[in-house]
Amino acid sequence: MAFDKFHDECGVFAIYGSRDASNLTYLGLYALQHRGQESAGITSSDGENLITHKSMGHVHDIFTPDVLATLPGSSAIGHTRYSTAGDTVLLNAQPFSVDCNKGKIAVAHNGNITNAAELRRDLEAAGSIFQSSSDTEVILHLVARSRERTLAGALRDALLQLEGAFSLVFLAKDRILIARDPNGFRPLAMGQMENKSYVFASETCAFDLIGATYICDVEPGEMVIVGPEGLTRERYAPVRDQAHCVFEHVYFARPDSKVFGRAVAESREMLGRYLARETHVDADVVVPVPDSGVAAALGYASESGIPYRQGLIRNHYVGRTFIEPSQAIRDFGVKLKLNPVRHLIEGKRVILVDDSIVRGTTSRKIVRMVRSAGAKEVHLRISCPPTVSPCFYGVDTPVESELIAANSTLEEIRKYVEADTLGYLSLGSLRQAVEDTECSYCYACYTGNYPTELVNIDELKAERAR
Repeated sequence: MAFDKFHDECGVFAIYGSRDASNLTYLGLYALQHRGQESAGITSSDGENLITHKSMGHVHDIFTPDVLATLPGSSAIGHTRYSTAGDTVLLNAQPFSVDCNKGKIAVAHNGNITNAAELRRDLEAAGSIFQSSSDTEVILHLVARSRERTLAGALRDALLQLEGAFSLVFLAKDRILIARDPNGFRPLAMGQMENKSYVFASETCAFDLIGATYICDVEPGEMVIVGPEGLTRERYAPVRDQAHCVFEHVYFARPDSKVFGRAVAESREMLGRYLARETHVDADVVVPVPDSGVAAALGYASESGIPYRQGLIRNHYVGRTFIEPSQAIRDFGVKLKLNPVRHLIEGKRVILVDDSIVRGTTSRKIVRMVRSAGAKEVHLRISCPPTVSPCFYGVDTPVESELIAANSTLEEIRKYVEADTLGYLSLGSLRQAVEDTECSYCYACYTGNYPTELVNIDELKAERAR
């Protein structure tokens, strides 16, 4: 791994009632590219047929004007993927589409079904044949096998069998169906365009790009249907204890998005402010690790009164390097993506602000880089608590044995990353920064306390270790 970070999960988008449905879906996925860079796909409906195009790679490379011209219709769904369950292959790229007894349907999914393995075994024992290793395909099989006669009824039946995290967008020939898990782990926003088209997306930054207005979030345990008869909303399951993923505000979401009804930029600035209050140290400059550390570093600098400087410059045009024959070459990964500004760092006591430490390997390389640029001191500050547990709700995290904070003391981590001092944000301050007054966020990666019953946690851990 060139960068020792949690990987973004997936992004979903849906639109109903626009002549430019596939083009707008392309733009929506473009805005959600940060949520998944392995593959992308769009399925559109022309009223009779569903047409899907998906491929490995980035949105702008996959959906050329010629490709988009092959996706007609006034409704569409789209997906950007980073695998959290299933292999990194085209078979697992979404949307998935089938022609079954409920008609032609397609689905795209952000999250992770924690009981997918059990459901899959039962379905296979009953004769179901799977084409992929993705947990999302399980949902389609449940819908197809449901004894409910309508698609909405079959989807409701399927949703009630699922455990874990899911924000789902379904496409049928004449409607879209949207659903969110009863805990509300993953975000899903609803908006509307000037022509009254309805749009749904993982983040509101997708609405900004296409000129849509954010209306509200799809509620936990809610199913929304948009079709010829208009928009209907129903509660398919009682709301459980809400468990919004707090890491959306720490790292995943774009800072220009509103997630779980709260501006991400505001949360991140407050993360930095609380971090400055808790971990003050005398220094000359505050330097972010771009891009995810920028907002927190601004908050830290503003609260502490220490000048903010862009002492590290990120190269945004670096993808995966194709030359990795040796560890010596792989070690250039961080240098390819970040370069220090010696003029701003040399001779200075530097506070380096980042959003997280996962394995610690990249943090150590960045600290060394800043020191080699002439920094007199390097004080590493992390705008969240130590990550001690893997996530099973749609985030690709390492196993516990690879999480440095799960196996080391604060002082051991400091020595490993070679910082003069190390400070994390406390859990209490994290809750205050996101204004979690009603205990509506999931903090399992920091506490090990999972908000749902993980009946197959040993199997989930074994799968993550493979």
